[in-house]
Amino acid sequence: MSNLKKISIDGIEVEVDGAMTIIQAAEAAGVEIPRFCYHERLSIAGNCRMCLVEVVGGPPKPAASCAMQVRDLRPGPNGEAPVVKTKSPMVKKAREGVMEFLLINHPLDCPICDQGGECDLQDQAMAYGVDFSRYREPKRASEDLNLGPLVKTAMTRCISCTRCVRFTTEVAGITQMGQTGRGEDSEITSYLNETLSSNLQGNIIDLCPVGALTSKPYAFTARPWELTKTESIDVMDALGSNIRVDTKGREVMRFLPRNHDGVNEEWISDKTRFVWDGLRRQRLDTPYVRENGKLRKATWGEALEKAAAAMKGRKVAGLVGDLAPVEAAYSLKTLVESLGGHVECRTDGAKLPIGNRSAYVGTATIEDIDSAKVILLIGTNPRVESPVLNARIRKAWTNGAMVGLFGEQVDLTYDYMHMGSDRAALVDLVGRVTQKDNTLVIIGQGAINEADGEAVLSQAMAYATGAGAKFMVLHTAAARVGAMDVGAVTEGGLAAATEGAEVIYNLGADEVEIAAGPFVIYQGSHGDRGANRADIILPGAAYTEENGLFVNTEGRPQLAFRAGFAPGEAKENWAILRALSAEVGQQLPWDSLAGLRAALVKAHPHLGRIDEVPENQWQPLELKLPAKATFRNAIKDFYLTNPIARASAVMAELSAMAKARAAAPIAAE
Repeated sequence: MSNLKKISIDGIEVEVDGAMTIIQAAEAAGVEIPRFCYHERLSIAGNCRMCLVEVVGGPPKPAASCAMQVRDLRPGPNGEAPVVKTKSPMVKKAREGVMEFLLINHPLDCPICDQGGECDLQDQAMAYGVDFSRYREPKRASEDLNLGPLVKTAMTRCISCTRCVRFTTEVAGITQMGQTGRGEDSEITSYLNETLSSNLQGNIIDLCPVGALTSKPYAFTARPWELTKTESIDVMDALGSNIRVDTKGREVMRFLPRNHDGVNEEWISDKTRFVWDGLRRQRLDTPYVRENGKLRKATWGEALEKAAAAMKGRKVAGLVGDLAPVEAAYSLKTLVESLGGHVECRTDGAKLPIGNRSAYVGTATIEDIDSAKVILLIGTNPRVESPVLNARIRKAWTNGAMVGLFGEQVDLTYDYMHMGSDRAALVDLVGRVTQKDNTLVIIGQGAINEADGEAVLSQAMAYATGAGAKFMVLHTAAARVGAMDVGAVTEGGLAAATEGAEVIYNLGADEVEIAAGPFVIYQGSHGDRGANRADIILPGAAYTEENGLFVNTEGRPQLAFRAGFAPGEAKENWAILRALSAEVGQQLPWDSLAGLRAALVKAHPHLGRIDEVPENQWQPLELKLPAKATFRNAIKDFYLTNPIARASAVMAELSAMAKARAAAPIAAE
């Protein structure tokens, strides 16, 4: 029997799944119904009553469209589709009544409220509000909450839609927010006045339909209509979350999520959202040359000349950092290899096999998590390595998926079976594997960045083969998959690439220690560890300051667009390498980004298919036995993983708070 039901909304007849609610059916019909508490990714609360509609032939009162399913509607007398009206006099009167109640205690804060200009309550009050109040009693006020350094509260503005409570409990998996009291004494509060301990908490700012929860670092800095909005891609982790960069003049003012069901749905992590102050601090904005042990400012001409002189006739090695776009990695590889040198992007020692895409990307898409029945995590803590992906695993768990973990026991916000913390437990499981339905194996960098990484990877792939499972490698570096795709790798890894190198060209690799000896040319955006060790510094653009291609952890190429210009003398990364190549006498064969991309796509055709996940042919590695060792996770401090985050004052504060929270003694219950 078909689940599809016909329904007529404002004269538009649509056929929808009977399990859909009226508000979802209206969206399918292109009819907009106002709402405050309803959100398609959260459970239904049905408590704001703004979405009232008239069901013809139903009860003689308006019905909440978010809480009534299409299959519960009665058909007409002759079996016609049930009729719903969203613009009838009954509906208009009901919504005006709801709006009047909502505004009874809501303060007239619009001129000083950060939500002004992008506020659902303002928009709906324009449509359903009145220009006077019949209420003469004093307004109710509430005390503001301290939720930490990210979310600013003005709880008097709260309309109790409970979106923040539902998000923190259902998606973020923390139980620190709730509603207490009844009637006019009811208020949203945090448990024992705790600050929020989730690295997804910034999403409640987007969810709040009024100005009760706003961004603390962004407070009072800009109005939405002053901002230039650019769609881009995030590089704080390897998920490739879709973001919108809002700039005012040359400054980045904030990052907001964009909806992409296949990648980040509509959530982003707190590091993604609040790292923008790191784009302004500790920036490299002019070339530097080291003389007598000290760095001094130089012109581009002088810096490039000295860099070229150092590289000519000497053994050169190139390192690709974690935030480099594919175009820069490809340019560096082409230049260094034309000089007879080697390039390496696996700077953390990850034993990712060269050329075998199913082993360094896998065969699963991020959306496969939703339908998985069993999820096996190996040597990873997704809550820290990719919080938005972790929320997706949590969603699968709430829908009944079983989760197993090999590695350190950590709080993942959902229950899992701890299968063991060492390699032996994994080998034992691989020996007993049987065919399973809808299984997904996710292996983290912690499992493969040690000496026996390839053996661990071979065991994980053997399990996936035996179980008929899909396989995913969870990366921590946004640039890694793209650099692997263009072949910015050397057989034997970092040690082989840099062995005997007299000159090291460091393209933003700040997570690696370069020993004394070689001459170092550093190209990057921030004065971090890499710049500190450099003999020549060439200032490059950050990810919001140039057009770039990034390939995310599932192998999906995505485009990041330029939202502003790099500070001072800093230039786009590919352009610096193109200019240097001419000085060295190995001129790269392109003069524009379009020319570079054409060469890139010709060499690697899948990079031209933007926003598509290529299918990788399954090639399991030859089975090897790993060492007798325990798994260690790749990321120790979520907030300080890259030079932009380390330059951010907000990230430093969050990191200190996380350390204090971890060290605090917990009383016996």
